[in-house]
Amino acid sequence: GGMAEERALAMVTCTAPVNIAVIKYWGKRDNDLILPINSSLSVTLHQDQLKTTTTAAASRDFTEDRLWLNGEEADAGHPRLQACLREGECPHPSHRPRAGGCVTHPDTPTPGSCPLAVRRLARKRRGDNAEDARKGEEMKKRRERGERGGTGRRGGRPSVPPQVSGEKKAVGSTAGMQTSVDTSPLLKHRAEVVVPERLSLMIRHIRERDFEGFGQLTMRDSNQFHATCLDTFPPIFYLNDVSRRIIALAHRYNTHHRCTKVAYTFDAGPNAVIFTLADTVAEFVEVVRRSFPPAANGDQFVRGLPVGSASLPEELLAAVMMEPVPGAVRYILHTQPGPGPQLLDDPSQHLLGADGLPCRHA
Repeated sequence: GGMAEERALAMVTCTAPVNIAVIKYWGKRDNDLILPINSSLSVTLHQDQLKTTTTAAASRDFTEDRLWLNGEEADAGHPRLQACLREGECPHPSHRPRAGGCVTHPDTPTPGSCPLAVRRLARKRRGDNAEDARKGEEMKKRRERGERGGTGRRGGRPSVPPQVSGEKKAVGSTAGMQTSVDTSPLLKHRAEVVVPERLSLMIRHIRERDFEGFGQLTMRDSNQFHATCLDTFPPIFYLNDVSRRIIALAHRYNTHHRCTKVAYTFDAGPNAVIFTLADTVAEFVEVVRRSFPPAANGDQFVRGLPVGSASLPEELLAAVMMEPVPGAVRYILHTQPGPGPQLLDDPSQHLLGADGLPCRHA
């Protein structure tokens, strides 16, 4: 009957945010346990602008594991996915479903898009920052002991991201980081000597709400991460010409203001994330718009949270602007820090139907 069918199918839907590491890790010291060679510290971005939604279903009636990513069926036999499924299984064999289904969707820019991120750093209460930093310290100690526990929230500050490219990377993160671990002496030095000191310093900057210190260290750590990619053999290049133009623009902008007003960071790809405080967003977005005029296709150039208009003083234009490069930045996504993963209570949000297959959402 109906009740038996309901009991036979267990389904849960969660959303998860995007994290941007300001102290980065690259490479694992244990691939089976997925333990990094050094701790990292990230800012969690708000799910109102960027999130991933995942539905998992389990039933004794399913005959195999299946996985759908972004509407396309993917390999459910991937070792890391299977490890996650094993971790989540019920310890009582009589209750354990033979197989499960899983579907995940990003609720934002698709791979065909190219964003520059400007994230506005919200000024959090000091107590929150201290709590985040304490959790970061706990996370670091657990990782050093080789534990596999949850990471908790990580300390963060305000932001804007420009998207430069939506192309697939020539060298994926997993393969790239393993090559770096195997061949880069700079990466070994970074993990053992540089990062522990930087992590403590970054936690202090966040606790003290010191944007100058936070911004300087964020940029230095991003640059060193990409230096370890160049030190990898054969070398790996994630930044492109537009990335380097954005870096130069940020430095000229800060030099003009005689302080750190914006801070960039780049992960394993060309798209910039720019951290800035709320009072700088409108002006810097206008600087980016003038430097990389949007292609005239009517597409929305600034997305996410609203951004006010700003008029740029002549002396700023003279000091900061280079030759414009039209269309080089696809769009800017304006967002801010936000909460960690969320469990959705509304059954209408499930991405899988009662048959365990993806819903055809309009």
